[in-house]
Amino acid sequence: MQPDLTDRKILELLQQNAQMTIKEIAAHINLSVTPVHERIRKLEKEGIIDKYVGLLNRRKLGKALIVYCNITLDKQRKESFEDFNEAIVKMSEVLECSIVSGNFDYMLKIVVEDAEAYNQFYQHKLSALKSVLHISSYFVISEIKYTTAISVV
Repeated sequence: MQPDLTDRKILELLQQNAQMTIKEIAAHINLSVTPVHERIRKLEKEGIIDKYVGLLNRRKLGKALIVYCNITLDKQRKESFEDFNEAIVKMSEVLECSIVSGNFDYMLKIVVEDAEAYNQFYQHKLSALKSVLHISSYFVISEIKYTTAISVV
């Protein structure tokens, strides 16, 4: 299914505020409530709307430090990738983990309280993984843009 222009407008509105009511969405796009509700259900059923979440202010929760890590595994074998993937999924500090091309295997986005918390995470969790050969860490000084919105219009 390819979303049409009306679906895309709905998606834009939901990305801005997932708590927006169907009635409010309908008013913004000049449709009645029933077709908007049907369109949203269809977008959910098709998996275009994956889930609804609340975005938290990490600083107010004491998670001030963002660290990006490049990870190189010791062996380029299926078992190494599976073991690493399984371990990373369980680490709450890791917000994102992607397999990438280039000079390293993975890129991680990690959020922790401070440098000491990252040091503990690094020593006791990340470097403790048997499949990890090399870790390069990059500390975020300032965020220029932060969004989860995907352009759909």
